[in-house]
Order: sequence, then C-alpha cells, then structure tokens
Amino acid sequence: MQDIYDIVKNIEGIYDSNTSFQVLKDFERVLDELDIYVYKNWEDGELAQGPTIDRHWISCKFMWPRSKMPDPMGGKRLLDYDCKVFFKKDYVIKPRKIREPGDIRPSSKKGKLDRHGIWIVEIKMPKKLVADIYSGSQDVKLQLDVPGTIPQGQPAEDAAMADPTGGTTTAPGADPTATPEAPVV
Repeated sequence: MQDIYDIVKNIEGIYDSNTSFQVLKDFERVLDELDIYVYKNWEDGELAQGPTIDRHWISCKFMWPRSKMPDPMGGKRLLDYDCKVFFKKDYVIKPRKIREPGDIRPSSKKGKLDRHGIWIVEIKMPKKLVADIYSGSQDVKLQLDVPGTIPQGQPAEDAAMADPTGGTTTAPGADPTATPEAPVV
C-alpha cells in the first residue's frame, strides 16, 4: 500500500540529491529512446518510489490510476532490452477533500483517508543499458559539434554541399577532383 506522504518524501529526496535526479533523468531518457511513451497511458505514470540504485540495476516504481492501466506491450518492449517489469494492483491512501462535516476525521481538522486503486509498475533496468543509451546520445551530440563529420541521418549529398571549413563546395553529381575556376578580378 502506497502513501501520498511517502511519495512526496521520495520526490523531495530526489530534488535534494543531484545524483538521484541525474539517474532519474537517464532512466527516463532510456524509456524515451525505446519509444515506450507511444503505448497507451505510459505517459500518464507518476513516480511512486525510486530510483533505487544497486550494483547492476536501477529500479523505479511508477503508479497509474486503476482505470488507466499502462499497455503491457510497452513493458514487453522493455523485456527485449534485459529489463525486468512487474505489474501489480495496489492502493494509495489520500486524504479526502473536506466538503461537509462527515469528511473530517474525529478529533482532528484533517480529512478522512481514502484508498484509491492504482497500478504499480516496477521497472528494473540494467545500468549497462542506461550507460549505453547515455553514451549514444553523447556520440550524436559530439558528431553535431565536430566540423567535417556527417550527422546520422543526413544524406551524403547534403553533407557534400555543407563545407564546414568555409571553402568551395561541390554540387551533387559534379566531379570533386576538378579544380575550381579562379575568380576573375
């Protein structure tokens, strides 16, 4: 059973720790790169617990309302990358909004606590996968920053037209070994 108080404490701890925040961003980057968010309801999940960092694994638990179960095919996609995914029905305890005197806890000024049905999805991801995705995104960024390299996905014809050194460019289909004509002064 989850408690809203524990979830808020977990999120506060993440914001207080640069390491946890960076690990959570890397974890999300992997989910994004593996296109998990194209599956129904995956983008609506909220962090319930984690990230928990072990020797070889990083694990996080996310929650969804019971009526918005995330598509299990998204979890199946993670299995292809050696992740472990666990689905579980659970409850979260939330205080009730006070609208009438019956909504108040006895001898208190706070609302009664209600149980709301949720889905908990725990994802255990290998650290190696996180490092591979992170280094892959850094490689693409480096390719874009280094002059003379062709970024991934750019056709060779477009790359021939873009001369980062500021020299003359060759049109597609033209002879690259031909010497350019000297300008007339």
